[in-house]
Formats: sequence, structure tokens, C-alpha cells
Amino acid sequence: MRLATVALAALSVLVSAGAASAQSRDPDQRPERGRSTQDQQEENGGRSRAPRIAPLRSVANAGPCPFVKILYDAARFVELEGGRAAAANVGYTGEIEGVTAGCAYQADEPISVQMNILFNLGRGPQATGDQRTYRYWIAVTERNAAVLAKEYFDLPVNFEGGATASVTEEQSVIIPRATAETSGGNFEVLIGFDVTPEMAEFNRTGSRFRMTAGQAAATPPAQ
Repeated sequence: MRLATVALAALSVLVSAGAASAQSRDPDQRPERGRSTQDQQEENGGRSRAPRIAPLRSVANAGPCPFVKILYDAARFVELEGGRAAAANVGYTGEIEGVTAGCAYQADEPISVQMNILFNLGRGPQATGDQRTYRYWIAVTERNAAVLAKEYFDLPVNFEGGATASVTEEQSVIIPRATAETSGGNFEVLIGFDVTPEMAEFNRTGSRFRMTAGQAAATPPAQ
């Protein structure tokens, strides 16, 4: 596990401080375009499944935490040989399965956002080796507006002869605040794979392959 820090320019936004909160994203729910899993859960009457990665400890803050989301268009990484969408053409794959997040800030302190990000990775028939370094990014935006900062990270994976692997990354983002009245609710933290325009379009259409796409099914034992 690694720890990284993103320093951002402060915003001159004055908002009343609200109630303290910490966020937990359900990895069993898929992200939707422009909507957080929190929004989806509210529409479902607040029902949600327990996340597969433990939520971070909630702390008493001066205001709400920034929203933390997986960007729909970059939630999955699928390599396709020749650009043809067929199981036999799949190389390396990846999916950001879930994220848990919490934050801390008091008085005029900057906002510290801590995240645990769960990645599921796979090898298809066109994968060329046992190791692959994926690349992903974390961006901070003014909520529903401009990107304030964006940083890329490498995710080296060793499949050790298997078809799939899971990795949990720890990351931390520091967001300066213009004044003590600047609320964390003014910000969003977005997470995604570094994908090509073709991969983004593949994701946007809702197309998908399982992590084991193209792998031969296990032969049942003889009776």
C-alpha cells in the first residue's frame, strides 16, 4: 500500500459549516454517469449492501466531507486487440470496484481526505505476461465545475500465474480552504483509470467483460 498527497489551490467560497460526515461507497453498486452511489442509495430508500472494504473512521469536522466518486467513463480498463469487442481479443482488464473515504478538518485547517480504493484486475488471452503496471488518477474539482488539480499514480500488478488479482490502494488528498467558512461540500474527489478515448467510449456505452474474459472454463472432474 502506498500513500500520496495532492496539494490544491484554495477556493474563495464562503459556505456555512454543516454537520460532520464520512463517506463509504458500496463496491457492489456500479457508478453511473454523473451520479454518486450515495445518490442511488437515497433513491432506493437508503438500502445498501455492506462494502467489501471497511469504511474509514468518522471524525467530527467543521463541516461535511467532499463527495468522493468513481468517474463512470474511467471506471474500467479493457484492452481489445485490434479494437474489436470480442472475448478472444481481450488483453489486460481492470475495474475500480469500490472506494471508502473519510475526511478531517477543524477551524481554518485544510481538508484531509483519506481513501481506500479497491481494484480488481484481470488477464485475457491477449495478455503478454504475468505483470502489468496500470495507471490511474485522482482529481479534485469544485463541485460540478472546474478541475482544480489532478495527479496520476502507477499501480504495478503481479498476477503470479493467475487470471485475476485484487489490490487495495491507500491515498490521501489535502485540500486548502480559503477561510474557516469554506465547506468541504464545495469539492468533489474523482477517481478513474488512465484510459484511451476508445476505452472511455467502450465504458460509456455500458459494454463490459468479466475479469476472466477469454479464459478457458475449468474442466469438471470425471464422475
